[in-house]
Amino acid sequence: MEAIFFDIDETLLSEKPLVMLFLPQVYERLSKKLGISRGDARLKFLRELSEKRGTYEWHDWNFFFESFGLNFKYEELLRAYPHKICVFPDVKPTLEWLKEEGYKLGVITSGPEYQKLKLRIVKLDKYFDVIVTREDVKTVKPDPKIFLYACEKLNVDPERAIMVGDNLHQDVYGAKNVGMLAVWINRDESEDYNFADFEIRSLHQLRKILGGLR
Repeated sequence: MEAIFFDIDETLLSEKPLVMLFLPQVYERLSKKLGISRGDARLKFLRELSEKRGTYEWHDWNFFFESFGLNFKYEELLRAYPHKICVFPDVKPTLEWLKEEGYKLGVITSGPEYQKLKLRIVKLDKYFDVIVTREDVKTVKPDPKIFLYACEKLNVDPERAIMVGDNLHQDVYGAKNVGMLAVWINRDESEDYNFADFEIRSLHQLRKILGGLR
């Protein structure tokens, strides 16, 4: 194997603490703007999120802020609350080791350009040779285009690359569909239909997988 690609959210880090911080503010502003209860505002916002699930727009918080005419910018929230983006403890040691072993490293995310800012804020961007967002190909995972584009950027055949991600549809199915090996990181030990090549609980387990592929 020559290259290892990673998803970002819930694979390398979690933005959940930040989301839990700003969502109540979103509901409050929406409640005042529409003259409805906070509970109704919450339902309205979450319903919109649910209806867009899996679409190109669903991956962008700013799309929803703008849809409701709310004066929020995700980039500003990231800069204001950097400590609310939590990198999983197994990430940096694993990336350091992969670098030392000579692997090309990349990121494939369905999120917009602010995903790069997120990685920069938590000082993970320096580990990657390429960071591919939806903006690069105007599509999202599991579309083959985003995976093939990333492989092309690293000058590696898909068959010589691995994708590591937490989403079975976007990351695992998408990667396998173009001939990449797929590693499902199942951090919360959820029970699900798993057609990944490998299932792991921690990124530390990548060492054993890669050792077996040599």
